[in-house]
Amino acid sequence: MKTVEVSAQEELDLIKCIEEMIGGKVVSIARQPRWRPSWFVTVEKNKPDQKDQHGDNKDELIELYVRGDRQSEVMPFPDLKREADILTVLQQQGIPAPTIYGMCESPQAIIMQASPGSRDVSTADTAEQGKDIARQYIQALADMHSLPLQQFADIGIRVPEGAEEIALVGLEAYLPLYKKQKTQPDPLIEFAMRWLRSNAPKHRESASFIAFDAGQFLFENGKITALYDFEFAMIGDPMADLATMAMRQSVEPMGEEIGILCDYYGQITGQPVDKKIVRYHHALFATVACMQFAGALSNPQPGDPHDIYLEWTLALRRSLLLVLADCMTVELAPPEALTTAKSHNAAALTMLVDTVSRFKVDTEQQQGVARASTRLLEYLQRLDQYGEQLEQLAIEDAEIFIGRTDGKDDMNQKLEAFVQQAEQSNNAALLQFFYSQIERQLMAFTDTGVGFSASHIRLEQL
Repeated sequence: MKTVEVSAQEELDLIKCIEEMIGGKVVSIARQPRWRPSWFVTVEKNKPDQKDQHGDNKDELIELYVRGDRQSEVMPFPDLKREADILTVLQQQGIPAPTIYGMCESPQAIIMQASPGSRDVSTADTAEQGKDIARQYIQALADMHSLPLQQFADIGIRVPEGAEEIALVGLEAYLPLYKKQKTQPDPLIEFAMRWLRSNAPKHRESASFIAFDAGQFLFENGKITALYDFEFAMIGDPMADLATMAMRQSVEPMGEEIGILCDYYGQITGQPVDKKIVRYHHALFATVACMQFAGALSNPQPGDPHDIYLEWTLALRRSLLLVLADCMTVELAPPEALTTAKSHNAAALTMLVDTVSRFKVDTEQQQGVARASTRLLEYLQRLDQYGEQLEQLAIEDAEIFIGRTDGKDDMNQKLEAFVQQAEQSNNAALLQFFYSQIERQLMAFTDTGVGFSASHIRLEQL
Protein backbone atom coordinates (compact mmCIF):
# COMPACT_ATOMS: atom_id res chain seq x y z
CA MET A 1 0.00 0.00 0.00
CA LYS A 2 2.78 2.37 -0.90
CA THR A 3 2.17 5.86 -2.22
CA VAL A 4 2.07 5.34 -5.97
CA GLU A 5 3.70 8.01 -8.09
CA VAL A 6 2.08 8.89 -11.42
CA SER A 7 4.07 10.75 -14.06
CA ALA A 8 2.74 13.69 -16.05
CA GLN A 9 2.77 11.50 -19.18
CA GLU A 10 0.76 8.78 -17.47
CA GLU A 11 -1.84 11.33 -16.45
CA LEU A 12 -2.00 12.59 -20.04
CA ASP A 13 -2.47 9.00 -21.21
CA LEU A 14 -5.27 8.60 -18.66
CA ILE A 15 -7.02 11.74 -19.94
CA LYS A 16 -6.80 10.46 -23.51
CA CYS A 17 -8.24 7.10 -22.49
CA ILE A 18 -11.14 8.76 -20.66
CA GLU A 19 -11.95 11.05 -23.57
CA GLU A 20 -12.01 8.15 -26.03
CA MET A 21 -14.10 6.01 -23.68
CA ILE A 22 -16.69 8.67 -22.77
CA GLY A 23 -16.70 10.53 -26.07
CA GLY A 24 -16.06 13.96 -24.63
CA LYS A 25 -13.39 16.34 -23.38
CA VAL A 26 -11.83 16.28 -19.90
CA VAL A 27 -12.30 19.79 -18.50
CA SER A 28 -10.93 19.09 -15.01
CA ILE A 29 -8.93 16.37 -13.30
CA ALA A 30 -7.86 16.40 -9.64
CA ARG A 31 -5.91 13.67 -7.92
CA GLN A 32 -7.34 12.57 -4.59
CA PRO A 33 -4.81 13.25 -1.80
CA ARG A 34 -4.15 9.67 -0.71
CA TRP A 35 -1.57 6.92 -1.18
CA ARG A 36 -3.58 5.29 -3.95
CA PRO A 37 -3.68 7.00 -7.37
CA SER A 38 -7.30 8.15 -7.71
CA TRP A 39 -8.84 11.12 -9.46
CA PHE A 40 -12.05 13.12 -9.67
CA VAL A 41 -12.65 13.96 -13.31
CA THR A 42 -15.21 16.11 -15.14
CA VAL A 43 -15.91 15.34 -18.80
CA GLU A 44 -17.81 17.66 -21.10
CA LYS A 45 -19.81 15.69 -23.64
CA ASN A 46 -21.59 17.27 -26.58
CA LYS A 47 -25.22 16.23 -27.13
CA PRO A 48 -26.04 17.02 -30.79
CA ASP A 49 -29.61 15.75 -30.43
CA GLN A 50 -30.39 18.43 -27.83
CA LYS A 51 -30.35 22.22 -28.41
CA ASP A 52 -30.34 25.13 -25.98
CA GLN A 53 -32.54 28.22 -26.32
CA HIS A 54 -30.10 29.73 -28.84
CA GLY A 55 -30.16 26.67 -31.07
CA ASP A 56 -26.68 25.54 -30.06
CA ASN A 57 -25.86 21.97 -29.09
CA LYS A 58 -26.18 21.29 -25.38
CA ASP A 59 -23.21 20.05 -23.42
CA GLU A 60 -23.47 17.42 -20.68
CA LEU A 61 -21.03 17.36 -17.77
CA ILE A 62 -20.20 13.84 -16.60
CA GLU A 63 -18.59 13.42 -13.20
CA LEU A 64 -16.21 10.45 -12.92
CA TYR A 65 -14.15 8.77 -10.25
CA VAL A 66 -11.01 7.05 -11.45
CA ARG A 67 -9.71 4.32 -9.13
CA GLY A 68 -6.09 3.51 -9.87
CA ASP A 69 -4.01 0.42 -9.20
CA ARG A 70 -2.61 0.47 -5.65
CA GLN A 71 0.41 -1.63 -6.75
CA SER A 72 0.47 -3.25 -3.34
CA GLU A 73 2.09 -6.37 -1.97
CA VAL A 74 -0.67 -6.79 0.66
CA MET A 75 -3.52 -7.72 -1.68
CA PRO A 76 -5.00 -11.24 -1.94
CA PHE A 77 -6.79 -10.22 -5.16
CA PRO A 78 -4.44 -7.82 -6.99
CA ASP A 79 -6.34 -7.74 -10.32
CA LEU A 80 -8.08 -4.34 -10.51
CA LYS A 81 -10.46 -5.55 -13.23
CA ARG A 82 -11.87 -8.09 -10.76
CA GLU A 83 -13.35 -5.23 -8.72
CA ALA A 84 -14.65 -3.48 -11.84
CA ASP A 85 -16.45 -6.68 -12.90
CA ILE A 86 -17.95 -7.08 -9.43
CA LEU A 87 -19.25 -3.50 -9.39
CA THR A 88 -20.77 -4.04 -12.84
CA VAL A 89 -22.67 -7.12 -11.66
CA LEU A 90 -23.89 -5.33 -8.53
CA GLN A 91 -25.09 -2.29 -10.46
CA GLN A 92 -26.87 -4.46 -13.04
CA GLN A 93 -28.66 -6.31 -10.24
CA GLY A 94 -30.03 -3.16 -8.64
CA ILE A 95 -27.55 -2.80 -5.78
CA PRO A 96 -26.56 0.87 -5.29
CA ALA A 97 -23.14 0.83 -6.93
CA PRO A 98 -21.45 3.19 -9.40
CA THR A 99 -21.74 2.59 -13.13
CA ILE A 100 -18.51 1.25 -14.62
CA TYR A 101 -17.54 2.79 -17.94
CA GLY A 102 -14.48 0.63 -18.48
CA MET A 103 -10.81 0.07 -17.71
CA CYS A 104 -7.77 2.14 -18.60
CA GLU A 105 -4.80 -0.17 -19.15
CA SER A 106 -1.95 2.33 -18.91
CA PRO A 107 -2.02 3.55 -16.24
CA GLN A 108 -4.31 0.80 -14.99
CA ALA A 109 -7.49 2.26 -13.51
CA ILE A 110 -11.24 1.75 -13.25
CA ILE A 111 -13.27 4.51 -14.90
CA MET A 112 -16.53 4.81 -13.00
CA GLN A 113 -19.38 7.14 -12.21
CA ALA A 114 -18.61 9.53 -9.35
CA SER A 115 -21.15 8.83 -6.61
CA PRO A 116 -22.09 11.87 -4.52
CA GLY A 117 -22.08 12.00 -0.76
CA SER A 118 -20.09 11.23 2.35
CA ARG A 119 -19.36 8.19 4.52
CA ASP A 120 -19.32 10.29 7.69
CA VAL A 121 -22.70 9.60 9.30
CA SER A 122 -22.00 12.31 11.89
CA THR A 123 -22.78 14.80 9.08
CA ALA A 124 -26.38 13.55 8.82
CA ASP A 125 -28.97 16.26 9.53
CA THR A 126 -30.17 14.51 12.67
CA ALA A 127 -29.33 11.46 14.76
CA GLU A 128 -32.56 9.84 13.53
CA GLN A 129 -31.50 10.40 9.93
CA GLY A 130 -28.18 8.75 10.72
CA LYS A 131 -30.00 5.71 12.09
CA ASP A 132 -32.19 5.58 8.98
CA ILE A 133 -29.09 5.68 6.75
CA ALA A 134 -27.65 2.74 8.70
CA ARG A 135 -30.87 0.77 8.10
CA GLN A 136 -30.75 1.62 4.40
CA TYR A 137 -27.27 0.15 4.30
CA ILE A 138 -28.44 -3.03 6.05
CA GLN A 139 -31.24 -3.37 3.51
CA ALA A 140 -28.76 -2.98 0.64
CA LEU A 141 -26.47 -5.52 2.29
CA ALA A 142 -29.32 -8.01 2.68
CA ASP A 143 -30.32 -7.47 -0.97
CA MET A 144 -26.73 -8.12 -2.03
CA HIS A 145 -26.58 -11.30 0.04
CA SER A 146 -29.68 -12.62 -1.75
CA LEU A 147 -28.24 -12.26 -5.27
CA PRO A 148 -27.77 -15.44 -7.36
CA LEU A 149 -24.18 -16.65 -7.25
CA GLN A 150 -23.83 -17.76 -10.86
CA GLN A 151 -23.27 -14.25 -12.18
CA PHE A 152 -20.32 -13.88 -9.80
CA ALA A 153 -18.98 -17.30 -10.70
CA ASP A 154 -19.16 -16.23 -14.35
CA ILE A 155 -16.64 -13.43 -13.68
CA GLY A 156 -14.27 -15.77 -11.86
CA ILE A 157 -15.31 -15.47 -8.21
CA ARG A 158 -14.74 -18.80 -6.48
CA VAL A 159 -17.82 -20.53 -5.05
CA PRO A 160 -16.97 -22.50 -1.88
CA GLU A 161 -18.82 -25.73 -1.14
CA GLY A 162 -19.74 -27.14 2.25
CA ALA A 163 -19.89 -25.48 5.67
CA GLU A 164 -16.17 -25.65 6.47
CA GLU A 165 -15.07 -24.25 3.11
CA ILE A 166 -17.67 -21.47 3.34
CA ALA A 167 -16.50 -20.54 6.84
CA LEU A 168 -12.80 -20.54 5.96
CA VAL A 169 -12.91 -19.07 2.45
CA GLY A 170 -11.45 -15.75 3.64
CA LEU A 171 -8.62 -17.42 5.51
CA GLU A 172 -7.75 -19.60 2.52
CA ALA A 173 -7.77 -16.55 0.23
CA TYR A 174 -5.19 -14.72 2.37
CA LEU A 175 -3.05 -17.72 3.30
CA PRO A 176 -0.90 -17.80 0.09
CA LEU A 177 -0.04 -14.11 0.57
CA TYR A 178 0.86 -14.72 4.21
CA LYS A 179 3.07 -17.70 3.43
CA LYS A 180 4.78 -15.91 0.56
CA GLN A 181 5.67 -12.84 2.60
CA LYS A 182 6.32 -14.43 5.99
CA THR A 183 9.91 -13.78 7.07
CA GLN A 184 9.71 -14.46 10.80
CA PRO A 185 7.61 -16.47 13.28
CA ASP A 186 4.25 -15.02 14.33
CA PRO A 187 2.83 -17.01 17.25
CA LEU A 188 -0.41 -15.01 17.56
CA ILE A 189 -1.41 -15.51 13.93
CA GLU A 190 -0.60 -19.22 14.11
CA PHE A 191 -2.62 -19.49 17.34
CA ALA A 192 -5.59 -17.72 15.77
CA MET A 193 -5.49 -19.78 12.56
CA ARG A 194 -5.45 -23.03 14.51
CA TRP A 195 -8.43 -21.92 16.61
CA LEU A 196 -10.37 -20.84 13.52
CA ARG A 197 -9.89 -24.18 11.82
CA SER A 198 -10.83 -26.10 14.97
CA ASN A 199 -13.98 -24.04 15.52
CA ALA A 200 -15.30 -23.48 11.99
CA PRO A 201 -19.12 -23.61 12.06
CA LYS A 202 -20.39 -26.97 10.78
CA HIS A 203 -24.00 -25.99 10.01
CA ARG A 204 -23.62 -22.89 7.79
CA GLU A 205 -23.97 -24.43 4.33
CA SER A 206 -25.51 -21.49 2.46
CA ALA A 207 -23.10 -18.98 0.86
CA SER A 208 -23.70 -15.44 -0.40
CA PHE A 209 -21.75 -12.81 -2.26
CA ILE A 210 -20.10 -10.72 0.47
CA ALA A 211 -18.06 -7.52 0.58
CA PHE A 212 -15.77 -9.07 3.24
CA ASP A 213 -14.90 -5.53 4.31
CA ALA A 214 -18.40 -4.25 4.86
CA GLY A 215 -19.62 -0.92 6.17
CA GLN A 216 -18.42 1.23 3.28
CA PHE A 217 -21.06 3.41 1.65
CA LEU A 218 -21.85 6.98 0.61
CA PHE A 219 -25.01 8.95 1.40
CA GLU A 220 -26.43 12.32 0.43
CA ASN A 221 -29.57 14.08 1.64
CA GLY A 222 -30.37 11.17 3.90
CA LYS A 223 -30.19 8.53 1.16
CA ILE A 224 -27.58 5.88 0.36
CA THR A 225 -26.05 6.71 -3.03
CA ALA A 226 -23.51 3.90 -3.39
CA LEU A 227 -21.82 0.93 -1.80
CA TYR A 228 -18.11 0.95 -2.58
CA ASP A 229 -14.75 -0.76 -2.12
CA PHE A 230 -15.17 -4.38 -3.20
CA GLU A 231 -11.53 -5.27 -3.75
CA PHE A 232 -11.69 -7.93 -1.01
CA ALA A 233 -15.13 -9.25 -2.00
CA MET A 234 -15.78 -12.98 -2.30
CA ILE A 235 -18.45 -15.62 -1.82
CA GLY A 236 -18.81 -16.83 1.76
CA ASP A 237 -20.88 -16.62 4.92
CA PRO A 238 -23.01 -13.41 4.95
CA MET A 239 -22.36 -13.10 8.69
CA ALA A 240 -18.81 -12.08 7.74
CA ASP A 241 -20.20 -8.75 6.53
CA LEU A 242 -22.00 -8.09 9.80
CA ALA A 243 -18.74 -8.92 11.58
CA THR A 244 -16.57 -6.55 9.56
CA MET A 245 -19.24 -3.87 9.87
CA ALA A 246 -19.06 -4.28 13.65
CA MET A 247 -15.25 -4.06 13.58
CA ARG A 248 -15.43 -0.80 11.64
CA GLN A 249 -17.80 0.74 14.19
CA SER A 250 -15.02 1.75 16.60
CA VAL A 251 -13.35 4.08 14.11
CA GLU A 252 -16.09 4.67 11.50
CA PRO A 253 -19.53 4.55 13.17
CA MET A 254 -22.49 3.23 11.20
CA GLY A 255 -25.04 5.62 12.73
CA GLU A 256 -26.76 3.02 14.89
CA GLU A 257 -25.78 0.41 17.47
CA ILE A 258 -24.47 -2.77 15.85
CA GLY A 259 -26.67 -5.04 17.93
CA ILE A 260 -29.76 -3.20 16.72
CA LEU A 261 -28.58 -3.41 13.11
CA CYS A 262 -27.95 -7.16 13.43
CA ASP A 263 -31.49 -7.59 14.75
CA TYR A 264 -32.80 -5.50 11.85
CA TYR A 265 -30.92 -7.68 9.37
CA GLY A 266 -32.59 -10.72 10.91
CA GLN A 267 -36.01 -9.10 10.63
CA ILE A 268 -35.77 -8.20 6.94
CA THR A 269 -34.17 -11.50 5.92
CA GLY A 270 -36.39 -13.67 8.07
CA GLN A 271 -33.30 -15.36 9.49
CA PRO A 272 -32.37 -14.31 13.06
CA VAL A 273 -28.68 -13.50 13.34
CA ASP A 274 -26.59 -16.03 15.27
CA LYS A 275 -24.30 -13.65 17.07
CA LYS A 276 -21.80 -16.38 17.94
CA ILE A 277 -21.25 -16.82 14.19
CA VAL A 278 -20.78 -13.06 13.82
CA ARG A 279 -18.11 -13.19 16.53
CA TYR A 280 -16.38 -16.11 14.78
CA HIS A 281 -16.15 -14.11 11.55
CA HIS A 282 -14.91 -11.08 13.47
CA ALA A 283 -12.06 -13.27 14.69
CA LEU A 284 -11.44 -14.57 11.17
CA PHE A 285 -11.37 -11.15 9.54
CA ALA A 286 -9.11 -9.72 12.25
CA THR A 287 -6.77 -12.67 11.71
CA VAL A 288 -6.52 -12.26 7.94
CA ALA A 289 -6.06 -8.52 8.32
CA CYS A 290 -3.09 -9.20 10.63
CA MET A 291 -1.79 -11.73 8.08
CA GLN A 292 -2.11 -9.13 5.34
CA PHE A 293 0.39 -6.75 6.94
CA ALA A 294 2.72 -9.20 8.72
CA GLY A 295 5.16 -9.50 5.81
CA ALA A 296 5.13 -5.79 5.04
CA LEU A 297 6.04 -4.97 8.65
CA SER A 298 8.91 -7.45 8.90
CA ASN A 299 10.26 -6.69 5.42
CA PRO A 300 9.30 -3.08 4.57
CA GLN A 301 9.83 -1.76 1.07
CA PRO A 302 10.62 1.80 -0.09
CA GLY A 303 7.44 3.81 -0.36
CA ASP A 304 5.47 1.65 2.09
CA PRO A 305 3.27 3.56 4.58
CA HIS A 306 5.07 1.87 7.46
CA ASP A 307 3.52 4.15 10.09
CA ILE A 308 0.04 3.12 8.97
CA TYR A 309 0.95 -0.56 8.98
CA LEU A 310 2.21 -0.18 12.55
CA GLU A 311 -0.97 1.60 13.62
CA TRP A 312 -3.33 -0.87 11.95
CA THR A 313 -1.43 -3.91 13.19
CA LEU A 314 -1.62 -2.82 16.83
CA ALA A 315 -5.34 -2.07 16.48
CA LEU A 316 -6.13 -5.28 14.60
CA ARG A 317 -4.26 -7.51 17.04
CA ARG A 318 -6.04 -5.89 19.96
CA SER A 319 -9.37 -6.41 18.21
CA LEU A 320 -8.47 -10.04 17.48
CA LEU A 321 -7.59 -10.75 21.11
CA LEU A 322 -10.75 -9.13 22.47
CA VAL A 323 -12.99 -11.16 20.18
CA LEU A 324 -11.10 -14.42 20.75
CA ALA A 325 -11.54 -13.91 24.49
CA ASP A 326 -15.26 -13.44 23.92
CA CYS A 327 -15.48 -16.55 21.72
CA MET A 328 -13.57 -18.64 24.28
CA THR A 329 -15.33 -17.02 27.29
CA VAL A 330 -11.93 -16.11 28.73
CA GLU A 331 -11.69 -13.16 31.11
CA LEU A 332 -8.51 -11.23 30.36
CA ALA A 333 -6.59 -9.39 33.05
CA PRO A 334 -4.73 -6.16 32.28
CA PRO A 335 -0.96 -6.35 32.83
CA GLU A 336 0.82 -4.19 35.34
CA ALA A 337 1.83 -0.74 34.18
CA LEU A 338 5.22 -0.24 32.57
CA THR A 339 7.88 1.38 34.68
CA THR A 340 9.26 4.74 33.65
CA ALA A 341 12.18 4.15 31.33
CA LYS A 342 14.96 6.36 30.06
CA SER A 343 15.52 6.82 26.36
CA HIS A 344 19.02 5.83 25.23
CA ASN A 345 19.00 8.14 22.21
CA ALA A 346 16.70 10.91 23.38
CA ALA A 347 18.90 13.81 22.27
CA ALA A 348 19.55 12.51 18.76
CA LEU A 349 15.89 11.58 18.20
CA THR A 350 14.70 14.94 19.49
CA MET A 351 16.98 16.73 17.05
CA LEU A 352 15.90 14.45 14.22
CA VAL A 353 12.26 15.38 14.92
CA ASP A 354 13.30 19.04 14.86
CA THR A 355 15.16 18.60 11.57
CA VAL A 356 12.21 16.88 9.87
CA SER A 357 9.86 19.61 11.07
CA ARG A 358 11.95 22.14 9.13
CA PHE A 359 11.52 20.45 5.75
CA LYS A 360 9.66 22.59 3.25
CA VAL A 361 6.53 20.87 1.94
CA ASP A 362 4.29 22.37 -0.74
CA THR A 363 1.96 19.65 -2.02
CA GLU A 364 -0.55 17.47 -0.21
CA GLN A 365 1.54 14.41 -1.09
CA GLN A 366 4.63 16.03 0.46
CA GLN A 367 2.61 16.92 3.55
CA GLY A 368 1.57 13.29 3.82
CA VAL A 369 5.20 12.15 3.70
CA ALA A 370 6.09 14.71 6.38
CA ARG A 371 3.28 13.44 8.64
CA ALA A 372 4.41 9.84 8.16
CA SER A 373 7.99 10.82 9.02
CA THR A 374 6.87 12.55 12.20
CA ARG A 375 4.75 9.55 13.23
CA LEU A 376 7.62 7.13 12.65
CA LEU A 377 10.00 9.29 14.65
CA GLU A 378 7.46 9.49 17.45
CA TYR A 379 7.21 5.70 17.36
CA LEU A 380 11.01 5.34 17.47
CA GLN A 381 11.22 7.65 20.47
CA ARG A 382 8.84 5.41 22.45
CA LEU A 383 10.50 2.24 21.19
CA ASP A 384 13.87 3.60 22.30
CA GLN A 385 12.36 4.29 25.70
CA TYR A 386 10.32 1.12 26.27
CA GLY A 387 11.55 -1.45 23.74
CA GLU A 388 13.91 -3.33 26.05
CA GLN A 389 11.30 -3.46 28.81
CA LEU A 390 8.62 -4.77 26.47
CA GLU A 391 10.93 -7.48 25.18
CA GLN A 392 12.09 -8.58 28.62
CA LEU A 393 8.57 -8.81 30.01
CA ALA A 394 7.45 -10.87 27.00
CA ILE A 395 10.36 -13.29 27.47
CA GLU A 396 9.56 -13.67 31.16
CA ASP A 397 5.86 -14.34 30.42
CA ALA A 398 6.71 -16.90 27.74
CA GLU A 399 8.82 -19.05 30.08
CA ILE A 400 5.72 -20.82 31.40
CA PHE A 401 5.21 -22.30 27.92
CA ILE A 402 8.68 -22.72 26.46
CA GLY A 403 11.21 -22.31 29.26
CA ARG A 404 14.33 -20.14 28.99
CA THR A 405 15.01 -18.45 25.67
CA ASP A 406 17.85 -16.59 24.04
CA GLY A 407 16.17 -13.30 23.14
CA LYS A 408 12.99 -12.22 21.36
CA ASP A 409 13.63 -14.04 18.07
CA ASP A 410 14.30 -17.35 19.84
CA MET A 411 11.19 -16.82 21.98
CA ASN A 412 8.94 -16.28 18.97
CA GLN A 413 10.39 -19.27 17.14
CA LYS A 414 9.80 -21.60 20.08
CA LEU A 415 6.42 -20.09 20.92
CA GLU A 416 5.15 -20.51 17.37
CA ALA A 417 6.13 -24.17 17.44
CA PHE A 418 4.42 -24.51 20.80
CA VAL A 419 1.07 -23.01 19.75
CA GLN A 420 0.95 -25.18 16.63
CA GLN A 421 0.93 -28.30 18.84
CA ALA A 422 -0.54 -27.07 22.13
CA GLU A 423 -3.56 -28.69 23.77
CA GLN A 424 -6.74 -26.63 23.97
CA SER A 425 -6.28 -26.52 27.74
CA ASN A 426 -3.49 -23.98 27.07
CA ASN A 427 -5.74 -21.61 25.13
CA ALA A 428 -6.73 -19.35 28.02
CA ALA A 429 -3.15 -18.93 29.25
CA LEU A 430 -1.86 -18.28 25.72
CA LEU A 431 -4.58 -15.75 25.12
CA GLN A 432 -3.62 -13.93 28.31
CA PHE A 433 0.03 -13.97 27.23
CA PHE A 434 -0.72 -12.38 23.84
CA TYR A 435 -3.10 -9.87 25.41
CA SER A 436 -0.51 -8.72 27.94
CA GLN A 437 2.00 -8.06 25.15
CA ILE A 438 -0.46 -5.99 23.12
CA GLU A 439 -1.70 -4.03 26.12
CA ARG A 440 1.87 -3.19 27.12
CA GLN A 441 2.57 -1.95 23.60
CA LEU A 442 -0.55 0.18 23.84
CA MET A 443 0.73 1.61 27.14
CA ALA A 444 3.94 2.62 25.38
CA PHE A 445 2.30 4.06 22.25
CA THR A 446 -1.22 5.02 23.39
CA ASP A 447 -0.87 8.79 22.93
CA THR A 448 1.05 8.55 19.64
CA GLY A 449 -0.24 8.38 16.09
CA VAL A 450 0.68 4.69 15.91
CA GLY A 451 -1.37 3.95 19.03
CA PHE A 452 -4.38 6.10 18.19
CA SER A 453 -6.59 3.47 16.53
CA ALA A 454 -5.83 0.71 19.05
CA SER A 455 -6.74 3.02 21.94
CA HIS A 456 -10.26 3.31 20.47
CA ILE A 457 -10.78 -0.39 19.78
CA ARG A 458 -13.65 -1.97 21.68
CA LEU A 459 -15.80 -5.06 21.25
CA GLU A 460 -19.23 -3.86 20.17
CA GLN A 461 -22.22 -5.30 21.99
CA LEU A 462 -24.27 -7.57 19.74
